[in-house]
Amino acid sequence: MSTMPLLPDRHPNPDFFVCDVFDAAPKGDMASMEHPIFSLSTKPDTAIREYQHRGLSVRITPSVAGLATVHDRDILIYCISQIIRGINDGRPVSRTVRFQASDLLKATNRMTTGRGYELLKASMKRLQGTQIETNIVTGGHEVFEVFGLVEKARVVRETRAGRMQEIEIVLSDWVFNAIQAKEVLTISRDYFRLRKPLERRLYELARKHCGTQRRWSIGLDLLQKKCGSNSSPKKFRELIQSVIVEDERHGHMPDYAIRWTPDRNGVVFAGRGTVPTELAEIVEIPKLDPEVYDMAREAAPGWDVRMIEQEWRAWAKERPKNPEMAFLGFCRKWSEKRGRP
Repeated sequence: MSTMPLLPDRHPNPDFFVCDVFDAAPKGDMASMEHPIFSLSTKPDTAIREYQHRGLSVRITPSVAGLATVHDRDILIYCISQIIRGINDGRPVSRTVRFQASDLLKATNRMTTGRGYELLKASMKRLQGTQIETNIVTGGHEVFEVFGLVEKARVVRETRAGRMQEIEIVLSDWVFNAIQAKEVLTISRDYFRLRKPLERRLYELARKHCGTQRRWSIGLDLLQKKCGSNSSPKKFRELIQSVIVEDERHGHMPDYAIRWTPDRNGVVFAGRGTVPTELAEIVEIPKLDPEVYDMAREAAPGWDVRMIEQEWRAWAKERPKNPEMAFLGFCRKWSEKRGRP
């Protein structure tokens, strides 16, 4: 019998809802959902990584503990979710987040054994040690210095048995700017049940680009680039094939089904209709005139206009009379708010 692709729900007990842990919907920042900030490796990854795409660049330098991984991202998701909950409740918030270690472990479907606490400590070290250089703008601010995703992480209290009780995380300005601008997206709780780092990365890309749309497709070469995979193209295709076969069999990928495109040179994500949205229904907007993209690049210089288009389609509350002009107007406002990337 094959192993089910989803991890078991380790904390189904209703006590899990204490302290608003579950009331704060999991949220990820758009910038690191869009770009390959985190390593897919389950072993220490100490190679410097560089990513460039349409004028945007990221250089990621690890510490001796290795690059921050996709699973380490759980800590950021938890912190972002708590801050957004505070903002929505009208409470003052800051870059500093303090919480119970057990709450984070439960919220992210991790083990609450001694091993679980040790893995959490290792995640904190990698997050603090990984250094980022990028021109990706968050919250309208471009950060020029080298920075870590987490500026500081420390255990405030620890039990006599050596287990962490209370943790304090100080987020980087880059991440906090994104939170304040609400450049975040709600993600499925089943994200934390995905076993494979690649599956988590595929979900992040689908959530960012497909959103509430019915379908989104991407070529395999670009998908590998956006995933940050160091595998050979042949091996990457095999890894994607494995995910697709399991999703066809079990339908385990949250919110989006993943399948090959007809030519098998790319994949298509199809929304399952489960993504939370404030809209009563998805607004269907026809394809734009190809010539409008050149004008869009002038309206939002340096930006990935296809990415802006995805955001515009998800944002639209009604079908515009002139989609091209509406899109160009959205591009101009996008550029005015965020500046040049």
